[in-house]
Amino acid sequence: MELRELPYELTVCKVASMADIDLDDEIFFIGKTEDELSLVCTTAKTPQHTIKREDGWRGFRIQGVLDFSLIGILSKISSVLANSSIGIFAVSTYNTDYILVKRENFDKAVTALTAAGYVIV
Repeated sequence: MELRELPYELTVCKVASMADIDLDDEIFFIGKTEDELSLVCTTAKTPQHTIKREDGWRGFRIQGVLDFSLIGILSKISSVLANSSIGIFAVSTYNTDYILVKRENFDKAVTALTAAGYVIV
């Protein structure tokens, strides 16, 4: 299976309002519940005012479109990384999944995933 390295650093944060989010960013993920409004975005486009923020994330995208009947893809990747003591932040879209790791663990993640048979492009 191929994983594509994302070419930018990401930030995970909480914002007060949708108006704070730059909808022209190259990539972003929004999650809203009754308790919070969370945003994953490129660090360069992180809103000025955040409630909380954690910079320093790097990511991989699972290549291709994943059918909903496929089972265990994210579980296998997260297990490989967990066995190397690497925590993840996962985000899913309709087509695929994204796996984020802290910048300081990125090279270690590439090594672990490659050793497990994943191709990093």
